Amino acid sequence: MQKTSSKDSKKSQRVIKKYPNRRLYDTDTSTYITLAEIKQLVMDSEVFSVVDAKSGEDITRSILLQIILEEEANGSPMFTTPVLSHIIRFYGHAMQGMMGGYLEKNMQALMDMQAPMVQGVMSNNMFQQMQEQMQKQTEQFLGTFGLKR
Repeated sequence: MQKTSSKDSKKSQRVIKKYPNRRLYDTDTSTYITLAEIKQLVMDSEVFSVVDAKSGEDITRSILLQIILEEEANGSPMFTTPVLSHIIRFYGHAMQGMMGGYLEKNMQALMDMQAPMVQGVMSNNMFQQMQEQMQKQTEQFLGTFGLKR
């Protein structure tokens, strides 16, 4: 039996290059791809980064924000105007650095709680309790900074 080194066991990061002509090139498949295909990579939990082909700068966040913007413009938006306003107010605020971690932890908690829902285990009452708890946590967090909902 052959031993696998820790380097071999790590999943390599897929690299997408963005060219000045705004095209996205997947170096794994040697093909041009669309934002919809990058969205699918996210949905499939693929590890990837998007880099500017000319400068080498990591622009993954920018591309992900672009996908969110397109999703928000189509269909039913996830972020209400008040939520977006609250997020904007945190930029430049002393607690800006904490906000990202707070949102990340709450998103992970929501995803962890979602797993039983997807399997049909969670009742409507439990779902309501979960929503109320997250709303309470958000209000407490915003109240800490003098922001009201």
